[in-house]
Amino acid sequence: MTNGLDARIGSGMTRREMGRGALLASLGALTACDAASDSHAAADEHSPWRRDFPVLNQTVNGRSLVYLDSAATTQRPAAVIEAILNFYRHDNANPGAALHTLARRAYERYEGARQTVAEFLNAAQPDEIVWTRGSTEGINLVARAWARPVLRPGDEILLTLAEHASNLLPWRLVAEHTGALVKYVEVDADGRILLEDLDRKLSERTRLVCFSHVSNVVGYINPAAEITARAHRAGARVLIDAAQSAPHTPLDVQALGCDFLVFSGHKVLGPMGAGALFARRELLEQMPPYQAGSNMAHGIDLNTQDYEHGGHKFSAGTPNVSGAVGLAAAIHYVRSQDPALIEHHETELTNYALRRLAEIPGLRLLGPKSAEQRVPVFSFVMKGYTPPAILKHLDSEGIAVRAGDLAALPLLRRFGVTAAVRASCYLYTQTEDIDRLATALLQLTRPGAKES
Repeated sequence: MTNGLDARIGSGMTRREMGRGALLASLGALTACDAASDSHAAADEHSPWRRDFPVLNQTVNGRSLVYLDSAATTQRPAAVIEAILNFYRHDNANPGAALHTLARRAYERYEGARQTVAEFLNAAQPDEIVWTRGSTEGINLVARAWARPVLRPGDEILLTLAEHASNLLPWRLVAEHTGALVKYVEVDADGRILLEDLDRKLSERTRLVCFSHVSNVVGYINPAAEITARAHRAGARVLIDAAQSAPHTPLDVQALGCDFLVFSGHKVLGPMGAGALFARRELLEQMPPYQAGSNMAHGIDLNTQDYEHGGHKFSAGTPNVSGAVGLAAAIHYVRSQDPALIEHHETELTNYALRRLAEIPGLRLLGPKSAEQRVPVFSFVMKGYTPPAILKHLDSEGIAVRAGDLAALPLLRRFGVTAAVRASCYLYTQTEDIDRLATALLQLTRPGAKES
């Protein structure tokens, strides 16, 4: 079995991307973990995180909750909930560096959170971080503030068939506005980006390449550094949608070499409505404001204003300080855990889920059938049952999954379907959750079960 560390390096991530400290810890701890004789027991033994998540301690439809919808949103540990509550209990004020005590505290919490996100992404400086409501707003910000002023008729934007709708629609709107063309890189039968097709479609007209670091449908980890390097050789800028990779894979924007990167706080244990855009400082300085208002400029008179620098230029209005505080708390929570233990746990979960799902008659798993170069996200269809019917049955058993077109219809069509069920795991998932899922799915295959 290939371990999770090898899978991520094999996906195109360099050892620098893993982070020197995390890499050394992973190498030592994985050696110990690999000695476990029973991978099922090892996965459960290495699931101490579940007790940190209050929402999981409940029943749904008379059954203990099994939460397998983490690719849509993760649950929040108590530490994140408390951080947000403590902000409102003690520090709540409209932030200001030179105002009253509470305003200064709020400012320090807000800018401290920006520093935390910069460290999380290994950005060169905190000013390269722009606060957003999530990945979608970050992509739209780049589309409006960078792409619209830069693109001209005939310029090309390269996307892939595996993109989430949030990384499709903003670029189509930009193309309509500027006369640029949107082209799509093909994927293989497992949903992996075809690098040879990327090379064929890169040209002197390519201005921007945008792609998901990890597929929200099949969980495949794309070789982000390699894709970025190929795009840069063609003279194109690169935006990475890290919404699905941020929870599972160390991110290093300097090693990846990208120009822009977005992620959402709610997918990495943080609050909804908080996320971040990384953009190179020189690009931020060239980009016009996305929105205008207080806090993104000073010296505002009837005819003049001085815009703030770097990411601060894109922070009009009263900021979401509690969201930033909660996101920073989530990052601190993740960074306080043993990265090798999480890595091993997710690899074991992936292998275990692949084995259990393969036992279900009539179930077709979409995407790669091995644990290599992927995270624990599993999309599938079942003969005789529509995805909504499967979701309804699972929900009646207290199991939360997602079903529909997964905001990735072009990729589903590549698999010959228009809807699927998705079960997705995170560090609080246990193998017994996978067992509950498998048992509930097997109920649908028994004689007498009504097809739908």
